[in-house]
Amino acid sequence: MSNINQPSGWRKATAGLVAAEQLAQAGEQVAIPKTQAFVAVKRVGAHIGLKAGDMLLIDTLGAFTQVQDWEEGQRPIVWASNAYLMEQTGFSLSALKRHARRLAEIGVISFKDSPNGKRWGRRDADGRIIEAYGFDLSPLSARVEEFEQLRSELQAERELCQRLKRQITVARRMIRARIEAAYSSALRGPWTQLTGLFEDLLDRLPRRKTASETLTRLLEWFRELQERVEAAYLKAVRVDEVVENTAETIEQGKEKTPELDPSEVKSEPHILITNQLNPVICNRSETEQPAGVVHSASPEVKVDGELEDWVAETRKKRGAALDLPTVMQACPDFASWAHNMGGYLKDWGDLHRVAGQLRPMIGVSEHAWNLAQDRLGPQIATAALVLTFDKHCAGEVASPGGYLRGIVQKAGSGELHLERSFYGRMSGHAA
Repeated sequence: MSNINQPSGWRKATAGLVAAEQLAQAGEQVAIPKTQAFVAVKRVGAHIGLKAGDMLLIDTLGAFTQVQDWEEGQRPIVWASNAYLMEQTGFSLSALKRHARRLAEIGVISFKDSPNGKRWGRRDADGRIIEAYGFDLSPLSARVEEFEQLRSELQAERELCQRLKRQITVARRMIRARIEAAYSSALRGPWTQLTGLFEDLLDRLPRRKTASETLTRLLEWFRELQERVEAAYLKAVRVDEVVENTAETIEQGKEKTPELDPSEVKSEPHILITNQLNPVICNRSETEQPAGVVHSASPEVKVDGELEDWVAETRKKRGAALDLPTVMQACPDFASWAHNMGGYLKDWGDLHRVAGQLRPMIGVSEHAWNLAQDRLGPQIATAALVLTFDKHCAGEVASPGGYLRGIVQKAGSGELHLERSFYGRMSGHAA
């Protein structure tokens, strides 16, 4: 006979049922609020093997218990009939038995069977259970501390997995950006092989929940590949610079070396003929002018000079408050990434190049970056992107692209004071 109302002596004993009875005895010795017990089991239900139907049944059973049933020395026993439980849950009889059995085997409830196999119980005038047979929920009280500890561990594991996934994403974006930059610049290197390794790692990325051990191993592989890609890229850049410098030197040498026509070479002495007194005043060419002097006879030169003065003045106004050391000190997260990417940054040109390479890592579109450069100029746009990058790394900016566009809009309305943000961040770091 397999009726769930049969006494324990008639039921086939298993290790799970024996452990459930021991938990029920332990639960009787503690006082745990009903709400705390049910919250604890629900938070870890899926992890300990409970299914949705199991949770529905345990909720239905819990509705029959009262507050005093969870006090020390009491047992929350439910003696509802099969017919009523089937009506409340929508289960068939076989499904009801299956879910009840799994709850007991997992150690969430225990069976307390009467001698005649019937469920029944009675309470005193104060509502306390005097005698009852049926489903015993005491194991929940015994396992509350265990469930809460398990929940803390699961939460820590979940946070660790999220952190590892973010780090994998950063490494993945950096690798992709480097390889794409190498291809676009036609740099020599083992890019085909590195691309193949990169694609193999991408195929290993989990499509569902994965343990932190697996993610840690994947992160190590991605970082190892990132180091190889970085080394290959820097080597290729150095080789390319050497080739360019050599070619430039050769070209300059060709330009400086005059082509002589032997037929024009004369051995006669050169005689200077002039009607002016003391014609040679200095060794400066007649076309050269002292600094700051512009001849009125050359209006084109005047316009060019005014334009150069205006550009210099504009650069002075924009760059006076933002020098390279200030930008790097105010944005330590960006500085760390920049040094890893480009080594020592000697000027704004280096910073502009590295900022453009780091741009895809924070999700700023190429259109937004180009717009910022057009509206702000390369130097101010670079400083704005550096600030956006550092704030995103610090968790202060959720949408880097939107933040950069906001800077551009402020500049258009004359409300941009970028230097204040940098000096403010320096003050914060110093504090």
